[in-house]
Amino acid sequence: MRKIFVWMFFMMLMMSCNEETLPKPKGYLSLNYPEKDYKKITVERPYSFDAATNSEIKNLPKQWLKVEYPELKASVDITYRPVKDNLRELLVEAEKLVYEHAVKADQISAPIEYVNDEKKVYGSLYQILGNAASQIQFHATDSSKNFIKGSLFFYTKPNYDSVLPAVDYIKKDMIKMMETLEWKK
Repeated sequence: MRKIFVWMFFMMLMMSCNEETLPKPKGYLSLNYPEKDYKKITVERPYSFDAATNSEIKNLPKQWLKVEYPELKASVDITYRPVKDNLRELLVEAEKLVYEHAVKADQISAPIEYVNDEKKVYGSLYQILGNAASQIQFHATDSSKNFIKGSLFFYTKPNYDSVLPAVDYIKKDMIKMMETLEWKK
Protein backbone atom coordinates (compact mmCIF):
# COMPACT_ATOMS: atom_id res chain seq x y z
CA MET A 1 0.00 0.00 0.00
CA ARG A 2 2.85 2.31 0.85
CA LYS A 3 4.43 1.64 -2.54
CA ILE A 4 1.21 2.72 -4.25
CA PHE A 5 1.20 6.07 -2.40
CA VAL A 6 4.86 6.67 -3.21
CA TRP A 7 4.25 5.74 -6.85
CA MET A 8 1.15 8.04 -7.07
CA PHE A 9 3.06 10.89 -5.41
CA PHE A 10 5.92 10.44 -7.89
CA MET A 11 3.49 10.41 -10.87
CA MET A 12 1.71 13.56 -9.65
CA LEU A 13 5.03 15.27 -9.19
CA MET A 14 6.04 14.39 -12.75
CA MET A 15 2.73 15.53 -14.23
CA SER A 16 2.78 18.86 -12.39
CA CYS A 17 6.13 19.85 -13.84
CA ASN A 18 4.64 21.01 -17.15
CA GLU A 19 4.44 24.65 -18.23
CA GLU A 20 3.41 27.17 -15.64
CA THR A 21 -0.23 28.19 -15.86
CA LEU A 22 -0.74 31.96 -15.97
CA PRO A 23 -3.97 33.91 -15.50
CA LYS A 24 -5.43 35.57 -18.57
CA PRO A 25 -4.39 39.21 -19.04
CA LYS A 26 -6.99 41.92 -18.42
CA GLY A 27 -9.06 42.85 -21.43
CA TYR A 28 -9.21 46.49 -22.48
CA LEU A 29 -12.12 48.25 -24.07
CA SER A 30 -11.38 49.14 -27.68
CA LEU A 31 -13.19 52.32 -28.70
CA ASN A 32 -12.98 53.81 -32.15
CA TYR A 33 -13.61 57.52 -32.51
CA PRO A 34 -13.92 59.45 -35.78
CA GLU A 35 -10.84 61.23 -37.10
CA LYS A 36 -10.61 64.85 -36.00
CA ASP A 37 -11.95 67.36 -38.48
CA TYR A 38 -13.27 70.83 -37.70
CA LYS A 39 -15.52 73.51 -39.18
CA LYS A 40 -16.34 77.07 -38.14
CA ILE A 41 -19.72 77.32 -36.41
CA THR A 42 -22.34 78.94 -38.63
CA VAL A 43 -24.76 80.13 -35.93
CA GLU A 44 -24.68 83.91 -35.61
CA ARG A 45 -23.10 84.86 -32.27
CA PRO A 46 -20.78 87.60 -30.91
CA TYR A 47 -18.11 84.88 -31.04
CA SER A 48 -17.08 82.05 -33.35
CA PHE A 49 -14.89 78.99 -33.08
CA ASP A 50 -14.19 75.71 -34.84
CA ALA A 51 -16.26 72.72 -33.76
CA ALA A 52 -15.81 69.05 -34.60
CA THR A 53 -17.61 67.96 -37.77
CA ASN A 54 -19.08 64.97 -35.91
CA SER A 55 -20.84 67.35 -33.49
CA GLU A 56 -24.19 69.08 -33.90
CA ILE A 57 -24.64 72.74 -32.97
CA LYS A 58 -27.89 73.58 -31.21
CA ASN A 59 -28.98 77.20 -31.07
CA LEU A 60 -30.08 78.33 -27.59
CA PRO A 61 -31.45 81.65 -26.29
CA LYS A 62 -29.20 84.38 -24.82
CA GLN A 63 -26.39 83.76 -27.37
CA TRP A 64 -25.78 80.32 -25.84
CA LEU A 65 -24.98 77.11 -27.75
CA LYS A 66 -24.98 73.37 -27.18
CA VAL A 67 -22.32 71.41 -29.07
CA GLU A 68 -23.75 67.88 -29.04
CA TYR A 69 -21.95 64.58 -29.62
CA PRO A 70 -24.85 62.17 -30.29
CA GLU A 71 -22.66 59.04 -30.61
CA LEU A 72 -20.97 59.78 -27.29
CA LYS A 73 -24.15 60.94 -25.54
CA ALA A 74 -22.39 64.13 -24.49
CA SER A 75 -22.49 67.87 -25.03
CA VAL A 76 -20.39 70.95 -24.45
CA ASP A 77 -22.69 73.68 -23.19
CA ILE A 78 -21.48 77.17 -24.15
CA THR A 79 -22.81 80.11 -22.16
CA TYR A 80 -22.21 83.71 -23.19
CA ARG A 81 -22.31 86.82 -21.03
CA PRO A 82 -21.46 90.36 -22.07
CA VAL A 83 -18.86 92.07 -19.91
CA LYS A 84 -20.27 95.26 -18.37
CA ASP A 85 -17.81 96.28 -15.66
CA ASN A 86 -18.38 92.81 -14.14
CA LEU A 87 -15.39 90.81 -15.40
CA ARG A 88 -14.18 89.97 -11.91
CA GLU A 89 -17.66 88.70 -10.98
CA LEU A 90 -17.83 86.55 -14.14
CA LEU A 91 -14.38 85.04 -13.47
CA VAL A 92 -15.23 84.27 -9.84
CA GLU A 93 -18.54 82.71 -10.90
CA ALA A 94 -16.81 80.54 -13.54
CA GLU A 95 -14.24 79.32 -11.04
CA LYS A 96 -16.95 78.73 -8.42
CA LEU A 97 -18.83 76.52 -10.90
CA VAL A 98 -15.66 74.45 -11.40
CA TYR A 99 -15.11 73.96 -7.68
CA GLU A 100 -18.76 73.06 -7.02
CA HIS A 101 -17.76 69.65 -8.43
CA ALA A 102 -15.16 69.15 -5.67
CA VAL A 103 -17.71 67.18 -3.64
CA LYS A 104 -17.71 64.32 -6.18
CA ALA A 105 -14.30 64.96 -7.76
CA ASP A 106 -11.16 63.05 -6.85
CA GLN A 107 -9.06 65.96 -8.06
CA ILE A 108 -9.38 69.22 -9.95
CA SER A 109 -6.32 69.86 -12.07
CA ALA A 110 -4.49 73.17 -12.08
CA PRO A 111 -5.94 75.30 -14.87
CA ILE A 112 -4.34 75.26 -18.29
CA GLU A 113 -3.99 78.94 -19.12
CA TYR A 114 -4.60 80.15 -22.67
CA VAL A 115 -3.49 83.54 -23.99
CA ASN A 116 -3.79 84.85 -27.55
CA ASP A 117 -3.00 88.57 -27.53
CA GLU A 118 -3.54 88.87 -31.29
CA LYS A 119 -7.17 87.70 -31.07
CA LYS A 120 -7.65 89.06 -27.52
CA VAL A 121 -8.60 85.67 -26.12
CA TYR A 122 -7.64 84.93 -22.52
CA GLY A 123 -8.88 81.85 -20.74
CA SER A 124 -8.42 78.78 -18.58
CA LEU A 125 -9.33 75.12 -18.95
CA TYR A 126 -9.96 72.85 -15.93
CA GLN A 127 -10.08 69.06 -15.87
CA ILE A 128 -12.14 67.51 -13.09
CA LEU A 129 -11.12 63.93 -12.25
CA GLY A 130 -13.66 61.61 -10.69
CA ASN A 131 -17.40 61.04 -10.85
CA ALA A 132 -18.36 64.71 -11.16
CA ALA A 133 -21.21 65.89 -13.38
CA SER A 134 -18.81 67.84 -15.64
CA GLN A 135 -15.29 66.58 -16.36
CA ILE A 136 -13.93 69.58 -18.29
CA GLN A 137 -14.76 73.27 -18.10
CA PHE A 138 -13.23 76.33 -19.68
CA HIS A 139 -13.86 80.04 -19.78
CA ALA A 140 -12.53 82.71 -22.12
CA THR A 141 -12.83 86.47 -22.40
CA ASP A 142 -11.49 89.47 -24.28
CA SER A 143 -11.47 91.20 -20.87
CA SER A 144 -13.59 94.11 -22.08
CA LYS A 145 -16.82 93.02 -23.84
CA ASN A 146 -17.26 89.24 -24.08
CA PHE A 147 -17.15 86.21 -21.80
CA ILE A 148 -17.95 82.56 -22.60
CA LYS A 149 -17.90 79.42 -20.53
CA GLY A 150 -17.91 75.83 -21.81
CA SER A 151 -18.81 72.74 -19.77
CA LEU A 152 -18.71 69.10 -20.81
CA PHE A 153 -21.66 66.95 -19.74
CA PHE A 154 -22.60 63.33 -20.43
CA TYR A 155 -26.21 62.17 -20.60
CA THR A 156 -25.56 59.40 -18.11
CA LYS A 157 -24.67 58.94 -14.47
CA PRO A 158 -20.99 59.84 -14.18
CA ASN A 159 -18.58 56.92 -13.97
CA TYR A 160 -15.19 58.43 -14.63
CA ASP A 161 -13.42 55.21 -15.61
CA SER A 162 -16.06 54.51 -18.25
CA VAL A 163 -16.21 57.99 -19.77
CA LEU A 164 -12.46 58.75 -19.61
CA PRO A 165 -11.75 57.85 -23.28
CA ALA A 166 -14.63 60.09 -24.40
CA VAL A 167 -13.46 62.87 -22.05
CA ASP A 168 -9.99 62.76 -23.61
CA TYR A 169 -11.51 62.80 -27.11
CA ILE A 170 -13.77 65.81 -26.42
CA LYS A 171 -11.06 67.63 -24.42
CA LYS A 172 -9.09 68.03 -27.68
CA ASP A 173 -12.19 69.60 -29.26
CA MET A 174 -12.60 72.01 -26.34
CA ILE A 175 -8.95 73.06 -26.62
CA LYS A 176 -9.55 73.62 -30.36
CA MET A 177 -12.59 75.78 -29.49
CA MET A 178 -10.38 78.00 -27.31
CA GLU A 179 -7.56 78.13 -29.87
CA THR A 180 -9.90 79.18 -32.70
CA LEU A 181 -12.16 81.46 -30.64
CA GLU A 182 -12.67 84.89 -32.20
CA TRP A 183 -14.77 87.78 -31.04
CA LYS A 184 -16.98 89.51 -33.59
CA LYS A 185 -16.91 93.27 -33.61
